[in-house]
Amino acid sequence: MSGGIWKVGELAQLTGLTVRTLHHYEHIGLVAPSGRTSAGHRLYDDHDLRRLYRVVALRDLGLPLESIRTLLEGELDLAQLLRDQSDHVQRRISALRALHTRLAVLVERADGAGDIASPDLLALIEEVSRMEKTFRNYFSDDQVERLEQRREQRGQQVVDAEIAEWPQLIARVQAEMDAGTEPSDPKVAPLARRWMELLEAFHGGDEGLRDSLYRMQHENSETVQEQGGPPPEMIEYIRRANAAG
Repeated sequence: MSGGIWKVGELAQLTGLTVRTLHHYEHIGLVAPSGRTSAGHRLYDDHDLRRLYRVVALRDLGLPLESIRTLLEGELDLAQLLRDQSDHVQRRISALRALHTRLAVLVERADGAGDIASPDLLALIEEVSRMEKTFRNYFSDDQVERLEQRREQRGQQVVDAEIAEWPQLIARVQAEMDAGTEPSDPKVAPLARRWMELLEAFHGGDEGLRDSLYRMQHENSETVQEQGGPPPEMIEYIRRANAAG
């Protein structure tokens, strides 16, 4: 090795890439050696090294090799390419967040049930998948992203505590309904108030999120109840309690 000239093995050692990767980059026209020895061995110079570092930097941003090659040939706009890649990464982040939420639900259910047989676990996964599909039918990608941002801002622990509170609250409201307590009774007021606070915690005052939630509950009342949610008559009971308060 001398004077800024590298053989393929030396360049691989310098950059941390494999010889096989450098051969592939040459094969697809991404980084080709500027010269060869009399024996046919590849020789890379400073210009090749700089181009290789650009390729590695762009690759680390997640750009496809074909797009990198076209970009370096001056046929693509860098700013637009980076914007497109940023959008792509954001969609992947949203998908991963959704997957994380699904896994968290499954972990919680699995922990609660103890040792779960495979058929039961598959049933749980199918159940969560159906719930997510229903959810996606009513909330746009933008709305899902806003919900994920709220979850991050408020903290997973806070959100989990609120989710865990719902079954208890629903049971307390059901007890008042079973006892024949009128919605206007002062005993119901704090329950109705907490109900609205938990809903507010979900949608954050966003009317679009609130309306999507209400529409999903209204059009899927049986599914909502199967998952432990409130029946339509309970929602109406709370509505009347809030109106009376």
